[in-house]
Amino acid sequence: MFATSRSAPSQLMYHLWTLFLFTKSDFKTTLLPISSFATAAAPLANNYRLPHILLWIWLHLLQFNVSNQSLRPEEDEHNKSWRPIPAKRISHEDALTLRWVLLPLCVALSACYSIETVYASIALSVFTYVYDDLGFSGGHWFGRNAVNALGVGSFEVGACLVAGSNRHALDKVAIMSILCSAGIVITTFQAQDFKDTEGDRLIGRKTLPIVAPSIARPMLLFALSAWSIVLSVLCQLGIVASAVFNILALAVGMSFVTFHTIKADQRSYYLYNVSHCSSCSLNVLMPWNCLFVQVWLSVANVLPACLRLIAAAPVA
Repeated sequence: MFATSRSAPSQLMYHLWTLFLFTKSDFKTTLLPISSFATAAAPLANNYRLPHILLWIWLHLLQFNVSNQSLRPEEDEHNKSWRPIPAKRISHEDALTLRWVLLPLCVALSACYSIETVYASIALSVFTYVYDDLGFSGGHWFGRNAVNALGVGSFEVGACLVAGSNRHALDKVAIMSILCSAGIVITTFQAQDFKDTEGDRLIGRKTLPIVAPSIARPMLLFALSAWSIVLSVLCQLGIVASAVFNILALAVGMSFVTFHTIKADQRSYYLYNVSHCSSCSLNVLMPWNCLFVQVWLSVANVLPACLRLIAAAPVA
């Protein structure tokens, strides 16, 4: 409970900062990449939709994170003590209450856009329940990757519906992009597990780096390279753009294979997942211009724009 002497503005800022801390670590790994993806795949109807996209993704990210962080709060006491529950900014009981309060809020926000956006919101809540409450978060690595792929797909469907001109349906390019994204998550999600191996082993989580440590890193290198080739062909990238994209995948994969410390794995994961140039999410016509300042997954997320260029090109 908060001190009664706290002023109303101070209490408000305290609560807002607490909500921010629930999602702080996922701004670069979820909020920006999915926003970039929706901007390219929907595509963005107009710039006024950007705040709507960010709000929709952030609120659903908050719902997922509150659920996930309240599942095993003792896990964060050792390596992420700044999070709201271990930092005692909110009690475990209040976090559980907040989790279920956020569910109807997410649905209500989605209802402002379309019934299809509501379906995406409900799907995301269902997959969150499956992941956290049915034990998939600590289960076999493939089941965990698959549920994560379905969850990310729900994020992307909802974000694309909010971003696009048609809030009731997605076109073939958007659907193809989401399917590719889901495939990427299923086959490369272990990129985030290397940095958490010690903590995961303590709680009995069966991630790929724990179950098969000798092949986990080479498998990731192979998956990144394979997806880079597939996306280069699918999006008909030019020789230079394709070469740079594939070299980027090779560099990220080799970073995981070569460097094995926790700090190195953290850097490698951000190379895999983090965008250093958020303005690239707006550059939906020529995403390859930002290849030198984009990391692998963020580039992959804006490649659907190339599919739109192909679809819109006049037939010779």
